[in-house]
Amino acid sequence: MAWHAIASYRKDGSTRVALVLDRALYDLEHAARALAASAAWSSVDRIEPLLAEWDSVAPKLAALAGQIDAEGRDFEALALGPHDLGPPIRTARIYCAAANYVAHAEEMGTTLSAKANSRPYMFMKPDTSIIGHNEPVCLPKASSQVDWEIELAVVIGRSARHVGVDDALEHVAAYTIINDISARDLNMRSDYPFKTDWLQGKGFDTFAPLGPWLVPASCIEDPQTLHMSLSVNGVSMQDAMTSAMIFDVREQIEYLSSILTLNPGDVIATGTPTGVGMARGIYLKGGDLIEASIDGIGKLCNPVVDAPQL
Repeated sequence: MAWHAIASYRKDGSTRVALVLDRALYDLEHAARALAASAAWSSVDRIEPLLAEWDSVAPKLAALAGQIDAEGRDFEALALGPHDLGPPIRTARIYCAAANYVAHAEEMGTTLSAKANSRPYMFMKPDTSIIGHNEPVCLPKASSQVDWEIELAVVIGRSARHVGVDDALEHVAAYTIINDISARDLNMRSDYPFKTDWLQGKGFDTFAPLGPWLVPASCIEDPQTLHMSLSVNGVSMQDAMTSAMIFDVREQIEYLSSILTLNPGDVIATGTPTGVGMARGIYLKGGDLIEASIDGIGKLCNPVVDAPQL
């Protein structure tokens, strides 16, 4: 099967869907119409409708990618500028796993119970925090300790409720990269008996870079064998394998689906490894460039800007 992905791109003030093949992007509808007798499924301007019908759409995408790969590219790839890619999806629900790597928990001074005596710890980020590739992370004036967290993002493609570990991956449509931007100095409260404030620390606009595209689960043999890395201004900060997760992708889906129904388009941010700025005493500043990469997916880049209006 040819590696492929789907992306959202901007053209003439509107959004369209692209098929990504060997890092070249092709308008999905145009490619489907050029190479297939019927392409009604591809006539969408957003990726969300594709996720809603993922069981039928996924093999069609794979077949189209294989056809392009085998028959050659008889039509031109899209000529996109650096800011033409948008977030691949704007989901209403981003579930985030906290302290899901032992080394990261240790660098944050967090004491964890044994896995046998614990369950995943999840919080949520709002959809207004989502930005795409090359879009700026905006530093709010209320924080002086804004930090980075690369994470493997799981995109649900089939509704899941009370799903067991053995069947969990059958509900995954795709994988992508998410950067869980965090205001460390706003993540803790002293004015309430509840000490952690996930909304204030994690929910600012632009605090969830997502992308650059969605890679179908069929192109990722095992989500627990992926190499992740993040650099700031070219300096390596995070470098780890997804195999180091405490609760793996299957277990997180099992846990979440025991509480609620996971719907197509929902995103699970599966936790970050060691190497965050807080442990180093380094925080993001205007003019920085964050580059987050995961093998088999690609690279998500985001500049950092001061935003006193936030």
